[in-house]
Amino acid sequence: MILIVVKWHVKPELADQWPELTREFTEAVRAEPGNLFFDWSRSVEDPHQYTLVEGFRDDEAGRVHVAAEHFQKAVGQMPDWVSRTPEILYVDAADVDGFGPMAEVQPR
Repeated sequence: MILIVVKWHVKPELADQWPELTREFTEAVRAEPGNLFFDWSRSVEDPHQYTLVEGFRDDEAGRVHVAAEHFQKAVGQMPDWVSRTPEILYVDAADVDGFGPMAEVQPR
């Protein structure tokens, strides 16, 4: 699995619109055959920061993702929406295929 986490610093005047600005891109990525998850969250400490957590089945799925028309369109638009360069964490976890249960916390 390829795990990618990206911190997006959105222009203040666009922060509330971010989910709608990225909706088409988000839906297209989630429909990719090699996509495992693609989830946005908004910081509770900085309302202008969103974090994207995305997972892809393998390197090939990642290559298909960045070559996709919707990816190219999004990276063409996003520079107009961000206040600084996004920060990325990329992990190739070959022996992991997605989320598993957390041992330390179980429902009571």
